[in-house]
Amino acid sequence: MFDQRPRSSTLTPTGPLDLVILSSSILRGEDLTAAPGFVAVDGGRIAAVGPADAAGEWTARAARVIDVAEATVCPGLTDAHIHPVLGAAIARGLDLSGMTGRGAVRDALAGYAAATPHTPGTDWIFAWGLDPAVFGDGPWDNTLFDGVLDEELVYITLFDGHAALVSEAGLALAGVSGARDLPGSAYVGVDPAGHPTGMLYEVAALDLVRPVLPELSFEQRVDDVDRLLKAMAASGLVAGQVLDFGAPDMLEVLEALERRGDLAIRLRISPWVMPGATEEDLKAMVAMQGRHGRRWHVRGIKLMMDGTIDNGTAWLFEPDTHGESLHPLWNEPEELAAAMRFFHDRGIPTATHAIGDQAVSFVAKTIGDLPPNGTVHRIEHIESIPDAVLRQIIDAGASTSLQPTHCSLYSKADHSDNWSRRLGAERANHAWRTRDLREAGAVVALGSDWPIAPFDPRAIIASAQTRRPAGRPDIAPVQPRQALTARAALEGYTSQYWRSVGETGGVIEPGARADLTVFARNPLTAAPDDFAEAGVVLTVVDGEVVVDNSRTAAVPAHA
Repeated sequence: MFDQRPRSSTLTPTGPLDLVILSSSILRGEDLTAAPGFVAVDGGRIAAVGPADAAGEWTARAARVIDVAEATVCPGLTDAHIHPVLGAAIARGLDLSGMTGRGAVRDALAGYAAATPHTPGTDWIFAWGLDPAVFGDGPWDNTLFDGVLDEELVYITLFDGHAALVSEAGLALAGVSGARDLPGSAYVGVDPAGHPTGMLYEVAALDLVRPVLPELSFEQRVDDVDRLLKAMAASGLVAGQVLDFGAPDMLEVLEALERRGDLAIRLRISPWVMPGATEEDLKAMVAMQGRHGRRWHVRGIKLMMDGTIDNGTAWLFEPDTHGESLHPLWNEPEELAAAMRFFHDRGIPTATHAIGDQAVSFVAKTIGDLPPNGTVHRIEHIESIPDAVLRQIIDAGASTSLQPTHCSLYSKADHSDNWSRRLGAERANHAWRTRDLREAGAVVALGSDWPIAPFDPRAIIASAQTRRPAGRPDIAPVQPRQALTARAALEGYTSQYWRSVGETGGVIEPGARADLTVFARNPLTAAPDDFAEAGVVLTVVDGEVVVDNSRTAAVPAHA
């Protein structure tokens, strides 16, 4: 059902077709050569791709013909790293994304609380996307709320999704009164007197408060995921890889959504295996493989080697400037290696979160030690690595997955951001080495890690080329030497993505899955900032047009 392998196809139509798209610019094959012509689609597959002068016999048999004129037909774009169901719960309340000033955040929170009907001390105030820059050089603590949210129950997720800031009232309700003995690198932030600061780091610490947080209703969550997937399709995405099982009822949410109709994009779900997992847990994840709906399926496993640099929970060879980031998420790293071997032996690919240089090194070595059996394993994030670790990745044959906007939105060329200051200039100068990885021969898939960063692939493809936020030429690029070419950036969402999971796909050729994204501008020739604003003309998933801004009418079959 989810096979991506091209199938043989005749060059002459022999029966009715579902769809033919006409364009003056079709990016064909592995080399993405732009040429005018047509793409014929039938049964969810590409039936033929050909020149304009051969289109007539195909359009004559098509149930629908769409002429997109000078718009460019691209292979369908897949985001390599998203959290749509878990993220819908994280992206709750006030969006603080992009705010870096303490005053601006306080004003926004006060305004939101005033405009949101609630009973102080009874109802929670939620926000998300908090940038640690708001703390400046001061302590990370809930004095941020003093004078604006006094006595309120407040829960704010930081932008990296690995930490939260909770008000005094919220901590008291959850019974968090000091430090706790937690697994891995998770911990409760406390001041010198041992009083909790409001900061909770990593999942085990977040779970201390989660039981007292009000949950959205099941129907609300289904509605939220529905809106999100439709917005993703409207941005040009045809699919995404979900790297979590953070919501225990994730599959129930998707099943409920499919009872309403097809998902707007296709989802490949790789459930996570967290520290402390038993052999029975691992076997349960194996049993999940292959479970599917119409546009979702479970394939692969997500592992996590460490936390984040911003929170001091990454795993580095040398401590950060705060003396932190010296421990893996797994107390016994070999247990993660054993879990990866368990899945490898069963032909199940893994994707492992590894941000710190020692975490990346450990995962690369683990992958390199696995006996070859055709199973592909991927490393996620890889934020800063020395040359020796980059070589380990290449030698191991690991594929990689990076998020260009994590660099362009959350770090700065002058190293004044929290991430860079924690690492120090030398390590910050080895940031998000996308170009070095590609030039060394690594597969480099791209994505957003939504809700950690916006999901629009146009802006991410632009940032991959400019190393700054799309549409902001006034901002200095971060390590511009690592900029990708336009082709490499597009491939990160197409053929490189499919290679990163050990499958074929992401090309326009006969027999391939009919996943297509049509943009008003050619991503290979348009200036990056212009492409970031390009209209999405069509999004086609499995041969079905799910987004249509072409303003063309259907043509009757055999007309």
